[in-house]
Amino acid sequence: MKTYILIFRMDIVSPEMQPSKEQMATYMQDWMKWINSIIDKGQLADGGLHITNEGRVLRPNNVVEEKPYLVNNESINGYIVVSAENIDDAVKLAEGCPLLNGKGTSVEVREALKLG
Repeated sequence: MKTYILIFRMDIVSPEMQPSKEQMATYMQDWMKWINSIIDKGQLADGGLHITNEGRVLRPNNVVEEKPYLVNNESINGYIVVSAENIDDAVKLAEGCPLLNGKGTSVEVREALKLG
């Protein structure tokens, strides 16, 4: 088995892209079902973290931006670490992510490499 990181992104800027309280409640229920299905398969290597919408970006020459890194208003919202035979299997796990039911969202799948 290899280790993969599923990186969750969402539009954290546009008000119309933010889920309502009702949507968030449904999202969390669906999220727990999805995570539990990965746990049941023995493939959750690390529960990961949700990440706040605030941050700083450090650039060369001591330049500091007082905001998280954004592309198309999307920023990293969290991640989990999973075990899978290959990237295709990791992508299959990611396809069930309820975050993908939202607007302005994405899940990136990357293999984690050990240093040394």
